[in-house]
Amino acid sequence: MRKLTIQIELNGVQEVVGEIFGRAADDAVFQYSESYLANPEHPAISISLPLQKEAFTSAKTRCFFDGLLPEGYTRHSLAQFIRTEENDYLSILETLGKECLGAIKINCDANTMEYVPVTEEELKKLAEEGTSASLDMITKAHLSLTGASGKVGLYLERNSGKWYLPIGEAPSTHIVKQSHIRLKSIVTNEQLSLMTAEYLGIDVPKSFIINTGSGNDEDVLLATQRYDRLMAADSKMIGMHHVPLRLHQEDFAQALGIANYDKYENNTNQNYMKRSFELLKEYSFDPIADEMKLWERIVFNYLIGNTDGHLKNISLLYSKDMKKIRLAPAYDIVCTSMYESCTKDMAFAIGGDLKLDMIKRSSFERASKQTGLSVSAAMRHFDRMVYEFPKALRKASSELEKLGYSGTEKMRMEIMHFGGVAYQGNHDC
Repeated sequence: MRKLTIQIELNGVQEVVGEIFGRAADDAVFQYSESYLANPEHPAISISLPLQKEAFTSAKTRCFFDGLLPEGYTRHSLAQFIRTEENDYLSILETLGKECLGAIKINCDANTMEYVPVTEEELKKLAEEGTSASLDMITKAHLSLTGASGKVGLYLERNSGKWYLPIGEAPSTHIVKQSHIRLKSIVTNEQLSLMTAEYLGIDVPKSFIINTGSGNDEDVLLATQRYDRLMAADSKMIGMHHVPLRLHQEDFAQALGIANYDKYENNTNQNYMKRSFELLKEYSFDPIADEMKLWERIVFNYLIGNTDGHLKNISLLYSKDMKKIRLAPAYDIVCTSMYESCTKDMAFAIGGDLKLDMIKRSSFERASKQTGLSVSAAMRHFDRMVYEFPKALRKASSELEKLGYSGTEKMRMEIMHFGGVAYQGNHDC
């Protein structure tokens, strides 16, 4: 029998939530502990795992906890490193679960907390070598970050600007993502996309490019400040470093009980868009505001040609006492449509249409009706964003050009050609 102890951070205090137990990953189940359930102030750790005495099914257990782990090549490499199968999420979770997205921790020892300096050479190696270098950092620090791209969690000391690798239970402050060897200039692409989104009024985390050389793909990393970490005035210290509080979060796939492999909508009967808005209606502390924020984010993904805005790239963020839930800031936004190898199908249907070049203004009109939004209000936001998008993109491109990233003007032109804005008759280049 295998057992994993599940903890969560509430108001900076560690609480044992319960256990995952079973013979193997296929039959393991999660159950809240009696002591956790006995406190009426304790919240559920997921909308898909409400407070109850009975153990959850292995499918529901896996859906949430497997959703904390890396995917793709990083997961494959990690599984090989610890000599297990890729589908053995328990072993991978046990290895990496000391620092996950959100406030969940697995089998933790509070005595193991340290920040180790990261040298400029190590940053350069991380940029140059991709997954092999990030895998080394991930396994040293026991960090679990979701997604298929190579990324690590690092701690940035504000005053000195120096980077540190969190060890054990020490929380990170930033997610540092590598360039993708198959997708040219992906780091610049994402920073340009995030800046454009911000200029259009979309809530995004602060991000910047780390240039370890001449600014080429093998020299750059994208650093994004973690919105699920909060520096408090009375935060604890590790040596001379302030320790951020962990804020809980879960992505929409976890909250809706949808497995990682189903994060993309394959047919319009799955109603992912409608279900996402229903989730906010029922659980958001400010559903009206969050529904419009989600709407604008979906419009933006379409305009910039991001076909990878799947359910794991939209999240809910909890307050530090987990009593309030809001839509988390937007993240993982890139123009995927400019890459020949990427699909031109959106991650979920918009008004019944999946293909980027088939989606029109009328598609969004249908979508607003299906999601229960005010059609007139939703389309006013749509029209504003279509009109303002070229100006916001140009402004972001100009800012990056000034920082020395000379390819951004060409990238701007490609976005105007390959993104959804091209199908709205707005060709202001």
